[in-house]
Amino acid sequence: MHGAGGRRRPGYLTAPFLVVCTFYFLVFAAGYQLFPVVPLRLREFGASLAESGRFQTAFMLGSGFGALFTGPLGDRLGPRRVLRVASVAVVGILLVYALLKVRWVFYLLAPLHGLLWSALRTASVAKVGGILPLEHRAQGLSIFGLTGPGGVAVGPLVGLWLMPRLGFTWMLVLLAGVFAVLFALIGSLPREQAREIEGPIFQWPDRSIWGTVAVMGLVGLSFGPMPPYSAQEAKALGLAWPAAFLTCFALGMMAMRGLLALTGMGRRPVALLPGMAALTALGYGLLAFLPGGLARHLLSGLVYGAGYGMVHTLMLTHLMETTPPERRGAATGAFFFAFDATTALGSLGLGWVMQHGGFRWGWAIGTGLMVLCIPVAHRVVQPRVTPAADPSAILEG
Repeated sequence: MHGAGGRRRPGYLTAPFLVVCTFYFLVFAAGYQLFPVVPLRLREFGASLAESGRFQTAFMLGSGFGALFTGPLGDRLGPRRVLRVASVAVVGILLVYALLKVRWVFYLLAPLHGLLWSALRTASVAKVGGILPLEHRAQGLSIFGLTGPGGVAVGPLVGLWLMPRLGFTWMLVLLAGVFAVLFALIGSLPREQAREIEGPIFQWPDRSIWGTVAVMGLVGLSFGPMPPYSAQEAKALGLAWPAAFLTCFALGMMAMRGLLALTGMGRRPVALLPGMAALTALGYGLLAFLPGGLARHLLSGLVYGAGYGMVHTLMLTHLMETTPPERRGAATGAFFFAFDATTALGSLGLGWVMQHGGFRWGWAIGTGLMVLCIPVAHRVVQPRVTPAADPSAILEG
């Protein structure tokens, strides 16, 4: 297909690529309906403010540790098969949530749900990495990177709007239907050949991605309280738009990723990482220290999302460029483990701080964690100098 001046449509905009993008968008839209809504449901069952964040803690621990296994499993079985099995299993989990009347079962099921979530994410990223041609990988991942934030933007709005209208039970039935559609959608992709890969399913990540793991760990610790507590702070302040921070957070991610996808990220995209980490810290600091309510949530969400989203994109692009195809699932699993496990700890620890000291103290500590991320990001972008290699060819990971 030709455009203006006889140019062809970008080679990465294939039907399989668009299917995976749609799938990923719907996964995040459905997931982020739950993250702000389940804590509110737990409060209805008598949970305290601190306890209401434990669902996300349990969920993210399951997701983080599960990613260490689901990533390599996708390398062996193929991402398509993993995506289909996980989608069906999530349908069952959501229907169980819909019928629950006691809160402790939420905490029991959350790790299993998180493990399935990790399978959906790691297999989607590995799948899109295999679909994209090498020469278009940075641009394709930037476009793919818009789908998750798009789901984050839509999910909280829809969830917080649907819950008082449909009720929690029927809202979860509707979400189960969405995952049934996802199962059918991913079935339209061609089947893959299973790979014979030596070694156990669980493998420690290569040393080359330890820097990435450190960056994502600090980002995860600070991000932990965002989904369960930003809407609760908004409700405590009486704001008319409880999802304002999460929606603007997603819009900030989409705006920055879209801008850089159009203007380009230079020959070494990862070199942008320290600046994006600093922008993330600035946005977090606005939430912690600006006066006011709604305007503070709007502005901090936009700035924080703009930096945070690019940290993810730059790290994933770096991962795809430096990891061989047969280890891509394992590396992606380590990436998500670092983020999810520390997100769980951040939700638990900063949630306790907010329970006993107020929301502002939790946001302030999160800001400090993001400031610590900046020198680590500088370390990641430094080229590794070796006598046998071009200094610009191998990046410290």
